[in-house]
Amino acid sequence: MKELGFGIFLAPFHTLDEDPTAALDRDMALVQHLDRLGYDEAWIGEHHSGGYEIIASPDLFIAALAERTKHIRLGTGVSSLPYHHPFTNAGRMVQLDHMTKGRVMFGVGPGALVGDAFRMGIDPANQRRMMNEALDAIVALLDGEQVTMKTDWFELREAQLQLPCYTRPRMEMAVACARSPSGALASGRHGLGMLSIGGTSDEALAAHANNWRMCEEAAAAAGQTVSRDKWRVVTLAHVARSKEQAKENVKHGLDGWAQYFREIATFPIVPPEIDDAYGYLTDNSMAVIGDPDDAIRHIEKLLKGSGGFGTYLELAHNWADFDATLEHYELMARYVVPYFNGKNRLRQISYDYSHENREVFVGQAQAAVASEIERQEAKEAGRKAQAGDD
Repeated sequence: MKELGFGIFLAPFHTLDEDPTAALDRDMALVQHLDRLGYDEAWIGEHHSGGYEIIASPDLFIAALAERTKHIRLGTGVSSLPYHHPFTNAGRMVQLDHMTKGRVMFGVGPGALVGDAFRMGIDPANQRRMMNEALDAIVALLDGEQVTMKTDWFELREAQLQLPCYTRPRMEMAVACARSPSGALASGRHGLGMLSIGGTSDEALAAHANNWRMCEEAAAAAGQTVSRDKWRVVTLAHVARSKEQAKENVKHGLDGWAQYFREIATFPIVPPEIDDAYGYLTDNSMAVIGDPDDAIRHIEKLLKGSGGFGTYLELAHNWADFDATLEHYELMARYVVPYFNGKNRLRQISYDYSHENREVFVGQAQAAVASEIERQEAKEAGRKAQAGDD
C-alpha cells in the first residue's frame, strides 16, 4: 500500500449562536491551514437543513478553495445524488476537474439528513435506490459514453458530456458508506473508492471490515477491481500538547455537537441517556482526545481493526475553539503524520550512525584540532626565530 494519507471531512458543524458568514470564512481558513501543513485531502459536505451543517454547495465551496490553496486535493463529501439531475451534476464536476487541474474528487452518497430529503419531497426509502440509478448514469457520462436512461425521477436522452474529465481516464470517485451496505456494494460494482463514516468503535471497525469485504466481492462479481489505497476511514480526534489540555479544549463545543446529533441528525452518536460525551466517546474508542502519542495509538488500532486503509480522515467538528483547532492539526502534521509515513526514517538512521561512531568522529576532530594548533605554534615559533636572526 501507499503511504497513509491524511485529511478532513468538513460537514461543517457550526452552532446556532455564531455568525454564519464568519463561520464559512473560518472553514475556508482551516483548509488553507491544512494546505500549508501538507495535508492530502479535504472533503466538503452538502446539507440543506438543520441549521448546523451550513454548506449547501460543496462544488461552489471547492471552486473558491481551489483559488486559495496550492496542493491539497478537494472532494465533495458528499454530493447527495438524489438531489441533483445526474447530467448537470456530472457536468459541474468535470468543469471543476479542469479548473483545479485534477485536484478535485467526486464523493457521492444518498444524502445524510432525512430533513433534506423531506423538504425536497423525496421518500427516504428511495434514496439509496436513487443514488444507484444516478451513479450508473454519472459513471457512464464521465467515461464519455452517450446515455439514454429513464427513471421515475430523471431522464437522459442521448446525453453526452461536452467535455472529458481533465483527470484520465476519469476523476477519482468515492461512495459514502455508513451503516447500510449500499455504499460498499456501489463502490465495488463500479470499482470506486469508499468513504467509511460509521464510527471507529470496535463494533464499527468490524462493520467497516465487513463492508470492505462486500465491496471486494461486488467488484469481483462486476469484473472490477478495488484497492485499499482508495479506502478512507473517517474518525473523531482532538489533539493538544497534553491529554489534560485536550480534555479542557473540547469543553468548548463537544456537548453542543453531541446535542445536534441527538436532536437533528439521523443517528445520535452519543445516546440521549449519556451526559458525559467525553467519557462515552473515549471509553468506547470512538474518538481520541489526548496528545500526539494517543493519536498514534488510535490510528494504529484503526489500521489493525479495519485490515488497512489508504487515508485517515478526521471529521472537522469544532469541539475546540479555532486557535486550539489550528494547533491540533499542526501537532498532527508535526508528530503523527511523520510517524506513519516514515518521513524521519533517514534522519533517525543518520542520527544513529553518528551516535554509534561518535568516538571515531570526535577523535578525528580532536586530532585535527591538535594538529592545527601544533602547526600554528610551529609557524609562530619560526616567525619569532626569523625575527631574532634579523
